[in-house]
Amino acid sequence: MANDTVLVKKENGICTITLNRPQAMNALNGDLVNGMVEAFQACYDESVRAVVLTGTGNAFCLGGDIAEASQYGDGDLQAFFRDFTVPLARLITDMRLLPKPIIASINGICAGVGMSFAAACDLRICHSKVIFKQAYTGVGISQDGGFTQMVPLIVGLGRVSEMIYLDEVITADKALDWGFVNKVVAPEEIEAATAKMAEQLANGATKAFATSKALINKALLPFLECQLESERHGVMTTSLTDDYKEGIAVFTRQKKVPEFKGK
Repeated sequence: MANDTVLVKKENGICTITLNRPQAMNALNGDLVNGMVEAFQACYDESVRAVVLTGTGNAFCLGGDIAEASQYGDGDLQAFFRDFTVPLARLITDMRLLPKPIIASINGICAGVGMSFAAACDLRICHSKVIFKQAYTGVGISQDGGFTQMVPLIVGLGRVSEMIYLDEVITADKALDWGFVNKVVAPEEIEAATAKMAEQLANGATKAFATSKALINKALLPFLECQLESERHGVMTTSLTDDYKEGIAVFTRQKKVPEFKGK
């Protein structure tokens, strides 16, 4: 890999892709998204029959690295988002077009674009202490990474609306009840349960899986690329609002609570 923010391991037909920024709770920055693009391209190797996406430390992915965004300065916020939203759109497209099943093994907090990554996978497993959060609107910005297309398909309009407008913490049990995750296990069982599921997929009908995934994409995600571009435009626009500046100020601990003015 070009950098060490993403680890790749291939073994017994399974490629495990691990987000490796534990000091930042695997928050997304330029190195991470570009590393993920490379990692998923490596999964076209014919020896790979199933893919696992997970994270190091106590987080799956906290979301976008707002602290890094704040370092660009007010005049360059769009440059920050331009730097990672273009490869992010490619990454999500690659994940959906990859003719192999992908498991999200959600090992810790999953928020913002972390939820987009999980939604782009074919199956999702987490442990009972994991929490989920939409998080975008909580800092005054709109969604990216295919969130607004894939999450509604998984949980429905009413529930994704609840995520977006109330932005409450979602427990593992609630995520299971809503259908966002397929399975919840005890924290000490997450690795073994993931390995068992991945082994089943790696020993399955790979070509049939590939065709089935392509048919699902055609039926439910025919306009994914268009939606990703619309999301990118939304992020570029909302990143310049006063409300987003308030969100950054809270995230970087300059303020305790945001004062959103709708501007």
